[in-house]
Amino acid sequence: MTSTPKRPLLLASARTESAFEEIPIINLEHIDSKDPTIRRALADEIRDACVNVGFFYVKNHGIPAEIVSAAVSAAKRFFALPLPVKQAIDIHKSANFKGYTALLGENTNPENRGDLHEGFDLGWEDASGTSRSDDGAMTGENVWPEDLPGFKDAVLAYYHAATTKPAAIMRLLYYPPQTGEVDDRVQGIGAHTDYECFTMLWQDDVPALQVLNNAGKWIDAVPIPGTLVVNLGDQLARWTNDVFKSTVHRAVNRSGVERYSIPLFFGTDYNVKLEALPSCVSEEFPPKYEVVTAGEYVKSRLEATYAHSKAEH
Repeated sequence: MTSTPKRPLLLASARTESAFEEIPIINLEHIDSKDPTIRRALADEIRDACVNVGFFYVKNHGIPAEIVSAAVSAAKRFFALPLPVKQAIDIHKSANFKGYTALLGENTNPENRGDLHEGFDLGWEDASGTSRSDDGAMTGENVWPEDLPGFKDAVLAYYHAATTKPAAIMRLLYYPPQTGEVDDRVQGIGAHTDYECFTMLWQDDVPALQVLNNAGKWIDAVPIPGTLVVNLGDQLARWTNDVFKSTVHRAVNRSGVERYSIPLFFGTDYNVKLEALPSCVSEEFPPKYEVVTAGEYVKSRLEATYAHSKAEH
């Protein structure tokens, strides 16, 4: 068995700088193959998507369909609860941004008037109810609704099926139908980049997600059954000095029907410094970002997102 020579990350893949018109679909069926040639081909495919698009679909991702279905059903039951019940665990009552977000409670794009969705945020937690205890600025426990049997178990089952014990925030999202006169400054989620390493998104069959290409055109990330959408976030962009793209995206639900999605934002441990890798820095490409810890960065982005609604609480 021969080894594949290593190449500096900056030279690993040619950046096309072309305006992509579609989002690649990557098959993870052979991710555990013992053949290094097959694994390398898959790695190259993923790397090229990271360098030139920042978004890709994955199929054969390994999360059982029944776990996905149970989590989605749990989300629908939660968002159908009376507003006062949901407001009892409002996210503004949590020091680490966990709990319920009301309609227009977020504003990811400062140029907009608010994000037209409801949300529920949680972090890692084991079966005994123990949360991560070493998360610095983001340390804190999850909060759960009362009198909603099976909700916590179904939601955590999806979380653990998707990942292990990361500094990951998972969200349940509900987008009501945006009907009648439309204010373009009220969107499902305004244009933004994600804060962590990468995001794994389950979306239902209602189209809403759009990705901004290099030409300033919005490309639809149409729902494809059985897939997850993966996109890179700011932590990877900072580590790679923008060799890997953290691409701007938004969600606009003009379908006239309800939409549900479950994004999981996978991040590095919150005490890790977001400092450019040596292989991604040169005289031609000096470091672009100040060095901060992952926890400081995520908390600062969340504080900005919720600043407009914090005064109401």
